[in-house]
Amino acid sequence: MAKQLQVFVLVALSLALTCTATTYVVGDNSGWDISTDLDSWTKGKRFVVGDVLLFQFSSSNSLEEVTKENFNNCNTTNVLKSYTNGNTTVTLSKPGPRYFISGNKLYCLGGMKLQVNVEDNNQEYSPAGAPLPADASDQGGDALPRSSTKSNVPISNGVVHGGWHTLVSVCLGFMATVLIWVVQI
Repeated sequence: MAKQLQVFVLVALSLALTCTATTYVVGDNSGWDISTDLDSWTKGKRFVVGDVLLFQFSSSNSLEEVTKENFNNCNTTNVLKSYTNGNTTVTLSKPGPRYFISGNKLYCLGGMKLQVNVEDNNQEYSPAGAPLPADASDQGGDALPRSSTKSNVPISNGVVHGGWHTLVSVCLGFMATVLIWVVQI
């Protein structure tokens, strides 16, 4: 019985080490707004498959996901997806560049657009719940997120997704448990 518990703990740890995702509030305290320096906001952030972008904006604004060409030209007429509800989450479901612009062409031309490069999540992970690699001086002197819903740090680092390695870990854990059970019989 103790060996089964050890195997279970090892499987649980392997899952915790490989299944993390982060939710980012786009623009931090400013949100999705014409006054936000979105180019600076992306600096130092690593976006991976499974991460979530949370766009917060007023009902007088909108968000459009577009192609690279439409991003460069601020073309708001031929969009891939349009969001108008003000609190929009976009899951980064595949690797590669993603392009977002304001639905107001003048705002887009003024810099209200965001490009994120999404990396494959089959790379090395940090454990779920591990301290975030943020500079404490950027957060008012402490490493904890501020109480505001818009924070300078990601708002979530919980178990959200996995990959083929998660399936392999679960299968190996199951096979080890069965093997131990068979040996004990």
